[in-house]
Amino acid sequence: MIQFEWRQVATLAGKEFRDRVRNRWVLAVAVVFTVFSVAISYFGGAEQGTLGPRSIEFVITSLVSLVIYLVPLIALLLGFDAIVGERERGSLDLLLALPLTRGELLLGKYLGLAGALACSTLAGFALMAGLLYARFGWPGLYQYLGFVLSATLLGLAFLSLALFLSVLSRDRTRASGMAIALWFFFVLVFDLLLLGLLVAGSGQPGGASGGIAGSLFSGDWVAWLLLLNPADIFRILNIFSLDQLRSLGGVAGIVPPSLADPWLMSGAMLAWIAVPLVLAARRFR
Repeated sequence: MIQFEWRQVATLAGKEFRDRVRNRWVLAVAVVFTVFSVAISYFGGAEQGTLGPRSIEFVITSLVSLVIYLVPLIALLLGFDAIVGERERGSLDLLLALPLTRGELLLGKYLGLAGALACSTLAGFALMAGLLYARFGWPGLYQYLGFVLSATLLGLAFLSLALFLSVLSRDRTRASGMAIALWFFFVLVFDLLLLGLLVAGSGQPGGASGGIAGSLFSGDWVAWLLLLNPADIFRILNIFSLDQLRSLGGVAGIVPPSLADPWLMSGAMLAWIAVPLVLAARRFR
């Protein structure tokens, strides 16, 4: 069983957090989230001739796409050089020369970066929370807070992936390239691949069975592959009904009721946070 000296972990985490606050990283991300969330919520219905949040469902649905694109990218850029950057600067050997284990070093860095990411996310959506409370009261605010919590978990999942890349990479250039490639894969490419499987099989929208391909890539089976993408898990966590999710089209139309269980999706998101971090720790040792 791995033993941690939690005081040392907390000291390192505090240093990482203060560094992000001093270089105004937290402030910059919070401002970005605030501006985009307010703009999307208030002007998203301009094409229909209305301004302002029409309903809490409209606000959250509008913000889901913003979070899926921005939060993973910010998390990956935040953590991709956490370890490899220390190695290139020559400070990693100095840190490891201290009475500090590799596991404590990795965990301390992750907690510090996670704190900075969580604070920037919560601060960025705080103004919108106040506006929604004034308009919809506690019921609307309760649903919105669930959305903000799931957005924070999404960021922590991609931060774990970023630290895993940082441990694997030999230099910052490779780490940054891998981080961008990972963002493209999970945010843009993954759903296209699943759509290809649906078209090849019997689960395609409006198509006929594809023989052997159809038996292998049926809609029900492909739907469970959504658990392999934290961005899709986040999307499912923030639906109000399966009909709403299916109206989005694409792979969203194949989600079965059993997959829309919030406890299952929450557990899958926590697994996406824990597993890459454990793999990073094993590799770092």
